Amino acid sequence: MKSLKELYRIGNGPSSSHTMGPQKASELFLERVPRAAAYTVTLYGSLAATGKGHLTDVAIRNVLEAVAPTQIEWLPHTFLPFHPNALKLEGFDSEGKCIDSWTVYSIGGGTLSDGTKIAGLSAAAQKDIYPMTTISDILQWCEKTGKTYWEYVVECEGEDIWDYLSAVWHVMRNAVKNGLDNEGVLPGPLNLQRKAASYLIKAKGYKASLQSRGLVFAYALAVSEENASGGAIATAPTCGSCGVIPAVLNHLEESREFSEKRILRALATAGLFGNVVKENASISGAEVGCQGEIGVACAMAAGAASQLFGGSPAQIEYAAEMGLEHHLGMTCDPVCGLVQIPCIERNAYAAARALDANLYSSFTDGIHRVSFDRVVAVMKETGHDIPSLYKETGEGGLAKGHLLG
Repeated sequence: MKSLKELYRIGNGPSSSHTMGPQKASELFLERVPRAAAYTVTLYGSLAATGKGHLTDVAIRNVLEAVAPTQIEWLPHTFLPFHPNALKLEGFDSEGKCIDSWTVYSIGGGTLSDGTKIAGLSAAAQKDIYPMTTISDILQWCEKTGKTYWEYVVECEGEDIWDYLSAVWHVMRNAVKNGLDNEGVLPGPLNLQRKAASYLIKAKGYKASLQSRGLVFAYALAVSEENASGGAIATAPTCGSCGVIPAVLNHLEESREFSEKRILRALATAGLFGNVVKENASISGAEVGCQGEIGVACAMAAGAASQLFGGSPAQIEYAAEMGLEHHLGMTCDPVCGLVQIPCIERNAYAAARALDANLYSSFTDGIHRVSFDRVVAVMKETGHDIPSLYKETGEGGLAKGHLLG
């Protein structure tokens, strides 16, 4: 299992797999073929189906057209075997002869794979640094040593992980602030109004119990709206689900006055749970549906909240398990291929559900029948059983009849 630095990625929205991944692939290909006379990029499957709404072509052209004319071909009904998000990059000389060709896959969270290993990482970054890759094993380690999840992260990552998580947290917090300050219409054909600022004002007019929930909604909307407009965010675990964890942690930091050190520890724990899902299943909406994005984000936030409120390792695991279990089967059906409807609203709702999962878990001793790892396995199976039109193709569910041309 790789470093949390490969899970929490800092970049610009609106999509980790459709924007950040293709941009990185273009940068890597440019290093391979820096002086071509022309480039052609072929997009396959889900990457082609909703790429225009996710600004995939813009991300690619921003890199390659600085060097040479770039043609993009769209093949939404052609799926390559390894992953639904595939692209082939080709460089040509002045006589039209192909200099080099590279097929790569954007597998979620901005991560690239060439089909056998992660692409674009140094040899050191390719190494697995976590010897245990299931929460059950890590939970047993916690109970045996008396330590908790974030301490396992430090043992595997080293103390320098705190500097990286601090940078991630500052990006998350700034995304909340910027999202609350910005108003107007989000880019794209839906003409969707930003709502975070109005939710913040309305929330402050309620009594404490309702105000708390309203603030969480506002913070989640703020980050998700920043993502939809191409703003700076941190994948948690993806761009499409980037509002859940910042909303929960920002609210708890402000309302409960948790120190930044404790917030970073919670972020480490959240990352560990997300990393386990990424290792054993998927965080790609194109591969397993929105359960792998919003569901995983809810689980991560629930585990983080449980830790902040003093949950035992078993209670933390239970909170995370509920966050994921109760999103099983959620489809990925972005209207017009944009990370707006239903994605933005789902971030707000999942943030609230994460806090509910923490509360429910706190009433228990943490003992329950269905483990987090079992839910991860079921999520993977469910994702494979979901038809492709419900997995980020923009052809089914809420998106049906609204495919962006």
